[in-house]
Amino acid sequence: MNVIFRAFTILRFVITLTSVSLLSACANLPYYAQAINGHLEVLHRAQPISSVIENPDVDPGLKNSLTKIVQLRKFASRELKLPDNRSYTSYANLERPFVVWNVFASPELSFELKEWCFLKVGCVNYRGFFSQANAERYAEELRNEGYDVQVGGVRAYSTLGWFSDPVLNTFISYSEINLARLIFHELAHQVVYVPGDTVFNESFATAVEQEGIKRWFAHNGTVLEQSALNARQEREAIFTNLIFKHRKYLQELFQSDITDTEKRAQKARIFDQLRAEFSDLKIENPELNHYDPWFSQPMNNALLATVSIYSQLVPAFHAILTQNARDMKKFFDVVTEISKLPKQERNSVLQKATEDHSRWSIVER
Repeated sequence: MNVIFRAFTILRFVITLTSVSLLSACANLPYYAQAINGHLEVLHRAQPISSVIENPDVDPGLKNSLTKIVQLRKFASRELKLPDNRSYTSYANLERPFVVWNVFASPELSFELKEWCFLKVGCVNYRGFFSQANAERYAEELRNEGYDVQVGGVRAYSTLGWFSDPVLNTFISYSEINLARLIFHELAHQVVYVPGDTVFNESFATAVEQEGIKRWFAHNGTVLEQSALNARQEREAIFTNLIFKHRKYLQELFQSDITDTEKRAQKARIFDQLRAEFSDLKIENPELNHYDPWFSQPMNNALLATVSIYSQLVPAFHAILTQNARDMKKFFDVVTEISKLPKQERNSVLQKATEDHSRWSIVER
């Protein structure tokens, strides 16, 4: 990014966030100040990947990972029709494990995640902080208000094409499969983004990521790598189905006519059953211990809701991709048209695609 363009985009970002501070009912100046400062730090630390690779003093392991990123980036544009721009062509070492920390919150007896609304991006189901301490303080405020709260470190985020998102030290040590997933996922947000619909946005990006890694390893993977990928996807399906199963139990409980006291008692029992079933599943599939850190966290509604955000609508997007002969351009065109529908109609179309695989196309609109 040349100096003039960089200065312009930074100025545009600052003006936009300042406008948000003044116009948004839920805004507060300290929050937006930390967002501006945090993002400018990321940009300030970024340097071209080519320069890092050419530097003889840089660790060979970092060079190898960045070289893989270059290959993934080219594949994303060529094979997946993802944006061909400057995103993920620079590298920034933030000297910390996460770039931001997201706070999720939901009522004690509901899965309806709390929303925060911002200019340009609409309402989202999380509030991000560039400082873990600030995130934890805000989370504690929400807990004191009676919310179930989850704080999660995030290794990457998308600026939706506003900036050239850099590769970060927070994820550069990932395995090849995880690097591929992250790059494909974040670039997908630059293709389609619906302000105010986090589940739609994240499920779409997850579907693109899954299709992307399947194609990446079909082109570049060995038989063993393909086998490992299949095993991983099976584990993910087991985990997701387990969470959705118990989420359904909890949803039925929250909608029942029993007292709140009884709901709280049964809620605790359902979480105990979830942990017990996970332990039983690990006996049959020991590799599920990959999810041990997830289950070691305090169990609450917000934690379960974070899983559904990324996967709830994935089957619908896979169905639409199949209906369009797995042609990524056609798929993106159709999803773009669906994204323009009112939310209720949009969800109806996606539900129908999941249930009966009925074809939905631009022509039919």
